[in-house]
Amino acid sequence: MPETTAHVTAAEISRIAGVTRATVSNWRRRHADFPAPSGGTETSPLYDLGAVREWLGARGHSQAADPREELRTAVRFHAPDPDRTTSRIGFVLALARRCPDETVASADLTDAELADRAAEEAAGLLASLPGPTPPSPVFSAADGPVLRALLRCVREEGGQAALTVLAERELEDSAATGVHGTPEPLARLVAALLPAGVERVLDPACGSGALLAAAAECGAATLLGQDSVPVQAQRTAVGLALAAPGAEVTVRVGDSLRADCFDGLTVDAVVCNPPYGDREWGHDELAYDPRWAYGVPGRSESELAWVQHCLAHLAPGSWAVLILPPATASRPAGRRVRAELVRSGAVRAVLALPAGAAAPLHVGLQLWVLQRPEPGGPERKAVLFVDTAGTPSSSMGGQVTSAPRTGSSRAPADWVGLTARTLAHWHAFTADPDRFTAEPGTARAVPVVDLLDDLVDLTPARQVRISRTDVDPSELFTRTETGRRELTEAARRLLDAADLAARSEPGSPREWRTATASDLARGGALTLLRTVADTKGPEPDGASSGPGTSVLTGADIARGTGPTGDPAELRSLAPAPVIAAGDVLVRAIAGGTGPMARVADETDAGALLGPQVHLLRPDPARLDSWFLAGFIGSAENIAGASTGSTVLHVAPGRLRVPLLPLDEQRRYGEAFRHVHELRARARRAARLAEETAALLTDGLTGGALLPSGTPADADPA
Repeated sequence: MPETTAHVTAAEISRIAGVTRATVSNWRRRHADFPAPSGGTETSPLYDLGAVREWLGARGHSQAADPREELRTAVRFHAPDPDRTTSRIGFVLALARRCPDETVASADLTDAELADRAAEEAAGLLASLPGPTPPSPVFSAADGPVLRALLRCVREEGGQAALTVLAERELEDSAATGVHGTPEPLARLVAALLPAGVERVLDPACGSGALLAAAAECGAATLLGQDSVPVQAQRTAVGLALAAPGAEVTVRVGDSLRADCFDGLTVDAVVCNPPYGDREWGHDELAYDPRWAYGVPGRSESELAWVQHCLAHLAPGSWAVLILPPATASRPAGRRVRAELVRSGAVRAVLALPAGAAAPLHVGLQLWVLQRPEPGGPERKAVLFVDTAGTPSSSMGGQVTSAPRTGSSRAPADWVGLTARTLAHWHAFTADPDRFTAEPGTARAVPVVDLLDDLVDLTPARQVRISRTDVDPSELFTRTETGRRELTEAARRLLDAADLAARSEPGSPREWRTATASDLARGGALTLLRTVADTKGPEPDGASSGPGTSVLTGADIARGTGPTGDPAELRSLAPAPVIAAGDVLVRAIAGGTGPMARVADETDAGALLGPQVHLLRPDPARLDSWFLAGFIGSAENIAGASTGSTVLHVAPGRLRVPLLPLDEQRRYGEAFRHVHELRARARRAARLAEETAALLTDGLTGGALLPSGTPADADPA
């Protein structure tokens, strides 16, 4: 296929060169030989990538992108080509089976030699990939930059990272809609809901293969997948070969609803994150399909078609877990099918996740746990509902209310806590459904007969909400008063912290010389540390972490909490660094809400460093910790040190620090410490306000509390 010109924006040029966007704008104005726009608009021009690289190279600007961004840029230089993508995926599999020294040696080959070597190594692997594959790898000398970027990405980030970038490019022009990736913590939760001892697992809409990989971690030995997008099926096949080398893997290409490649096969378990909102799923042509044992799904109910497809592949008594949008539980068009699923006992649980836990981020997805009914099996009298979609705000003698959901101010999902709460309720329910202890506002086992009304609404929030009989009025009033007093004290402390920690200076803003963190590290003023994740190695046995050790995550920095990560999920190529008081911790992924950096205190000391956090350990005789954290955590500094397009990765070595005497650093450090305290007190006051407001609202609307002006002997009627 002929090459096409790859175009880049000014923002992408800044990431390639490792400079700010303002610097790129300056280049455009000051240098007459800077490449002229070759596309785009006057306000958003596009530039020829080859011309930009040539211009940067002539001035000694080396590419500063991380391995993923380098590969992403190199791939964009070529037009989308399925055969070329398949060849690259085969080369990724070949590279992942080689030792790092061999990949380093390959980087010294010429482009033509590297293309020949890649073709030779990938040739024997293409036949093992699902879907249409070229008879031989499609490589030439023009593929040299992509192959070199692949070498570096696989060597430094792992084969899974390279597969993700290759799939991104191919999916840009895909017609697939309503398809979303599955975060690793969610995939692990799905797998953990399956019973122990599951051997054969099917995912009929496997996507990237995350759910099957999680099932393999739990012991599944036979992994079956199907996807309608060839690059996704190929990505899954190679990804599973890397993540679960001992498993028997079979992946096919095709639309599972219209052309089931595993027709008639039953398995021990099915996991699935199907496409959402697909009105062209085959309603008319599949109207008489035998899979619709619970009713023909409506045209707008593609998710209920997937539910029944998954049940059809289960042996009696076996389990399925699906990730579904919340509308599936309540849309009027699906009430008859939902009624039959509930009446037959096929629906065992519906578990609500908080908005932002997984894409699409604006809705709270649900996990449906299904079990195929057994002829003559036990009667299933209840369905478990768990609502983790709200933030637990306050306990009322074991009862929990939820604070209002705040949309754009969503905090990152606390996967450790969310997983623990969900599994605790699930295991208690499966152990003895008849004796399940409800947690009002969070979890409840609802009798089947109570669900079979005109709506058959399976929304967890509707089923677990607190009733008036669940609340003791005197206890609620006591807790409300306690919350009010705590809120008053928090507000007073917030006012104390609101005094400005800075003064104005007439004239122009102050300027100073700066150095990068890499320069300071080379000079011995600080040490840069990180945890290098092992994306293809076996699960750790936890022996190196020690009892009670926790992991500090990027979400902890954003939320201002102590370490909440689970050491059992920490996979690294070397022992993770141990955090000490005074270390400066920086989130590795830019964006979202909350601070980007903070200074470790005694609460953090002794915790392990998470894989998405950078650690800067300053020499206290040369650098003040709070001074360092304040400057490197600024929005401008983070933007200048970030690379990527959709996900911005912070390159810590590129963060810049003013060169100031230690005494002056400490003055700045005290100001930044004050800002940190202001932020912490504001966060506490906001949380207490939400909790108190939720308690008052629940009490007033539930009849447990009366307005303060109501006479004591007033008749509520």
